[in-house]
Order: sequence, then C-alpha cells, then structure tokens
Amino acid sequence: MSEVTRILDRVSQGEAQAAEELLPLVYEELRKLAAFKMVNEAPGQTLQPTALVHEAWLRLAGNVNQHWDNRAHFFAAAAEAMRRILVDNARRKRALRHGGGQERVNLTNLEIAAQSEDDRMLAISEALEELARLDACQAEVVKLRFFIGLKLEEIAALQGVSEKTVQRQWTHARVWLFDRLRPGP
Repeated sequence: MSEVTRILDRVSQGEAQAAEELLPLVYEELRKLAAFKMVNEAPGQTLQPTALVHEAWLRLAGNVNQHWDNRAHFFAAAAEAMRRILVDNARRKRALRHGGGQERVNLTNLEIAAQSEDDRMLAISEALEELARLDACQAEVVKLRFFIGLKLEEIAALQGVSEKTVQRQWTHARVWLFDRLRPGP
C-alpha cells in the first residue's frame, strides 16, 4: 500500500492532519497534469496550472464528506474537479455580464466566425455528461485521458483493469464523441 493510499484512508476516517500531509505528496503530480491540460487551452487563457491545482484541491479537500477508496479514486476525483473548473471558467467567460463572448471586430478584415475554445469546452462537457449517462466507464477514461492527460496504461493501472479494456473503452468513447461533436450538415 502506497503512502498516498495510507493517507487517503486517514483522510476518509476524518483525520484533518492527514489532508495536510497529502497535499505535498500529490501536489507535483497534480501540477504536471494541470500543466498538460493547460497546453490544450486557448492562448489567452487566464487560468494558470497552479491556480487550477489549487482550486481543484480546495474543492477536493473542502468537502468534509469526501471519501476516496484508493489512489485511482482520488486522481479520478481530481480529474473531475479540474474538468468542472475549466467548464465553469468557460461558462463564466461566455456569460452576458462578461460580454457573452462578443469581441470587437475590424470590418476591413472580417472573416467567417469560428467556434471559440470556450464553446468547444462546453460542447465537450455536455457530450461527456451524456456519455457518462450511457457508459460511466468510457466517460471516466475520457476524463482521465483528455482532462488529465494520462496514458492508456496509466489509466488501466489506476482502474485495475487491462490495458486492452481501456483501449477498447477509449476507442468507443472517441468514436461516440466524434459523432456527437461533429458539425451538422
């Protein structure tokens, strides 16, 4: 049993001190995962990897009733927290009080409008929620792969299943998401 798993057990038993011991052990790994995810964000992104990790940690550690079964469960919860933070950030930026995604357009260089990164993030999130209702395992693989950047073999190890199973789930999920996110005729 790893040190992280032992501390997670102590956290789930309500030991407040254990949460303080957990952060230094997982911080660097969470920071690397957040940095990987932020590479795929729009160039003007104001949210930094460090801020993403801190916000995710506040959401994870701030929930008194939180229980993690093991290391895999903890990192899956971290992936979900990061996904929700990025989606909330995209929604906030699109909100009417923030200009609703409108920007100043120079009419001399007018081009056909393209989908923004925020629109893409929201569309992916909605499709992922729908996929989770249909197949929670496939949705979890997508979250760990897309939002955290884990490799298939890492996901298999975290979930305790074969790499072939994760490969199959990833393939099915990608096809389903591609079909769902493809622009209409």
